[in-house]
Amino acid sequence: MGELNEKVTQEYDASKIQVLEGLEAVRMRPGMYIGSTSASGLHHLVYEIVDNAIDEALAGYCDHIQVVIKPGDVIEVTDNGRGIPVDIQEQTGKPALEVVYTVLHAGGKFGAGGYKVSGGLHGVGASVVNALSDWLEVDVHKNGQIYHMAFSRGDKTEDMRVVGVTDHTGTVVRFHPDPEMFDDTVYDYETLHVRMREQAFLNAGLRISTKDERPGKEAFDEMYYEGGIREFVSFINRNKTPVHNEVIYMRGDRSDSVAEVALQWNDSYNEALVSFANNIHTPEGGMHETGFKTALTRVLNAYGHKAKLLKDDESLSGEDVREGLTAVISVKLTNPQFEGQTKAKLGNSEMRTLVDGVVSDKLEQFLEENPATGKAVLEKAMTASRAREAARKARESVRRKTGLESGQMPDKLQDCNERDPALCEIYIVEGDSAAGSAIGGRDSRFQAILSMWGKMLNVEKARADKIYGNDKLYPMIVALGAGIGQEFNIEKLRYHKIIIMADADVDGSHIRTLLLTFFFRYMRPLIENGYVYSAVPPLFKLTRGKTVRVAYSEEERDVISAEMRADNPNAKVEINRFKGLGEMDPHELWETTMDPEKRTLRRITLEDAVAADQIFTVLMGEEVEPRKQWIEENAKYAVNLDY
Repeated sequence: MGELNEKVTQEYDASKIQVLEGLEAVRMRPGMYIGSTSASGLHHLVYEIVDNAIDEALAGYCDHIQVVIKPGDVIEVTDNGRGIPVDIQEQTGKPALEVVYTVLHAGGKFGAGGYKVSGGLHGVGASVVNALSDWLEVDVHKNGQIYHMAFSRGDKTEDMRVVGVTDHTGTVVRFHPDPEMFDDTVYDYETLHVRMREQAFLNAGLRISTKDERPGKEAFDEMYYEGGIREFVSFINRNKTPVHNEVIYMRGDRSDSVAEVALQWNDSYNEALVSFANNIHTPEGGMHETGFKTALTRVLNAYGHKAKLLKDDESLSGEDVREGLTAVISVKLTNPQFEGQTKAKLGNSEMRTLVDGVVSDKLEQFLEENPATGKAVLEKAMTASRAREAARKARESVRRKTGLESGQMPDKLQDCNERDPALCEIYIVEGDSAAGSAIGGRDSRFQAILSMWGKMLNVEKARADKIYGNDKLYPMIVALGAGIGQEFNIEKLRYHKIIIMADADVDGSHIRTLLLTFFFRYMRPLIENGYVYSAVPPLFKLTRGKTVRVAYSEEERDVISAEMRADNPNAKVEINRFKGLGEMDPHELWETTMDPEKRTLRRITLEDAVAADQIFTVLMGEEVEPRKQWIEENAKYAVNLDY
């Protein structure tokens, strides 16, 4: 034992301690700085550069930002701010421009004279983008001159020099993401466009344009919203029927902090609460959301009692008053405290007090001055309260009828033997034939199969009491075991992989959209925790003699077909398209779609669910015009949906 200790001591000395110089740390652990090296991390690079430009806008020096995807997936971000400083930085003896792009914690966001309010990563954004780009160049328009500098993978490749004269100020950054760092370096225009639109809503009066210059993908959009987050709420509600016409807007400030809230109720049953701190989306909420919710519930109860709409012993819950509410909360503050590297939650307690105060004063005043709106909102909340009670009774009734309390599982579920949720997965399969193949092909140790049949309930116009009594949805709620809505408890979830297995056609797409919308509205933590997946069944079966292979796309079909003819171009390769999952025998389904060693699963993100929810609202809601417009715009794709 003594020999072992001595050996360990000798091997673990100062020579084993690695000191990462410059930006090597970023390249070693990119996920720590941009979340991941997947598509989200790739797009995050753009957001970091844009954040720096928006900081100039927040400081009052910039009113136009342009984001361009150039051929070869090169990104160019241009702003008309003051331009990054180019004078010598005292501590380093180098131009400030060089320091900003090569030193991790450098920027104008730490001391005095920089930015009061900042959305960037505290000065790390520019240097992180540099570290993760195989090349990056900057042109700064300042002092009547254009200063140019170039970098590669975090290192300077060209000293700063003057390359021309200019009649304006601003910064132009061009970069190409490093293929060594990312799974894929192809940018998605719509992802960038949606994010930039969000930023334009949050910064009233700032013009942001996006452009795609890649051949065959050309696109251009310009976003400018004088109404700021008021217009954001109207945009979110564009396919809904509002309960009141006017978007309610509230603003207040304290010291260097500002809080803005815009809200409007619609006739749906779903809450859409979106919050931001210094223009950064806070999907997990935080103190600003807590302050808003507390004040909203208190103000509406007080108004209901004062207006004699509520009895003295009656009170509305937070869930009741937020039914059908669309709200955007945006706070800006000097020293934000974000919880977690991804800044998903705001921790500043003073923001709770500020937002609570703003909503308490301004909403009370608005309701007093607009009694018709106040009455409409209260009546909706009171209806929600009655429905919540009806849902409780429906739930208890269903429990009694189904023997749920005794742990009885639905007939349509073929459960697995494993009991540890972390090791269990459930396939939700449409149709008895596909379910039969899945049951025959599965590994019953850890794979459960739940068969669904026919189209699900339209959850666009259904409250919880209707859902509990629905013969399509209730078996799934029971099988998953975690409840729905406010009662949802992820600790009771019976499977940590919930896999939607539907055909690759229009009906399959419809079923996926229905399920994702249901999960998004009633079991959102499933998606937020990454428990929901979509199976990817093969589209084609290729046969040459006794050799059989499958392809998951048309491109893969062509590659495999060529490979199978490699030794004889004239050989006959029979290609059949799978019509549906029910067509596969159990062995085929296991081999292609269910075997963890070979299958492809696509994890469903919150963005996927939001997109499904929006499509669902358009197609299943009461507004005819958006549905007509969507069909006209997408009819040309319909021929490609069903083979």
